[in-house]
Amino acid sequence: MNAREAAWPYPRWIAHRGAGKLAPENTLAAFRLGAAHGYRMYECDVKLSADGVPFLLHDATLERTSNGRGVAGEQTWHALSQLDAGSWHSRACAGEPLPTLQAIAAHCLRNHHLLNIEIKPTPGTERHTGEVVARSAAQLWAGAQVPPLLTSFQPEALEGARSSAPQLPRGLLLDTLWSGWLQKAQALACVAVVCNHALWDADTVAQARGAGLRCLCYTVNDEWAAQRLLALGIDGIITDRVDLFSPA
Repeated sequence: MNAREAAWPYPRWIAHRGAGKLAPENTLAAFRLGAAHGYRMYECDVKLSADGVPFLLHDATLERTSNGRGVAGEQTWHALSQLDAGSWHSRACAGEPLPTLQAIAAHCLRNHHLLNIEIKPTPGTERHTGEVVARSAAQLWAGAQVPPLLTSFQPEALEGARSSAPQLPRGLLLDTLWSGWLQKAQALACVAVVCNHALWDADTVAQARGAGLRCLCYTVNDEWAAQRLLALGIDGIITDRVDLFSPA
């Protein structure tokens, strides 16, 4: 049974990095704000500390979204756990810590929320990060009715995820339609392709669906773009604007 034939357990609307730009991204504060706007699925970025702890951060370096400095993946979790990941956003969020994947899993499971984990490796650690993040996710969501959806721009990370937790669903992220994208998604046994929203049109949707893949997109923050994608029947829309789009 392919992804189009199987029941799709995820909602169409997905809160980007928790609650996009309305709270410090990839923190529990962002997840709580997304929930306050009615969202029940979130996208987040997960990488590894130097001692192998999966935690949430988008950038390779710490400066933009914390008071830390340098490459995040070169620091231990103890050092990373001491950082302030909220003051850069607003005084109200001062002191907000970087969360582990374990903390986010506990939050989602307790609240019956769903998760899209983007595997975001420190450069040079693509396959290893995919292996560890997928293995951790499989353990954290063991017995859950709906597992997290694992996605990455890096095929090597998805290969690692497939090797360590083949039962978890995977999606290939694309910012361009590079040659062989569809074949690569199929080779990785993905259930979905997640594109920059501008890449989806009737032809690309038909290609993906013809291959049995679900169609998701990022990052949709304008009403006109959302309406175009809804008309195409896109399966998942990732947005920063949890205050604009109702997930109902």
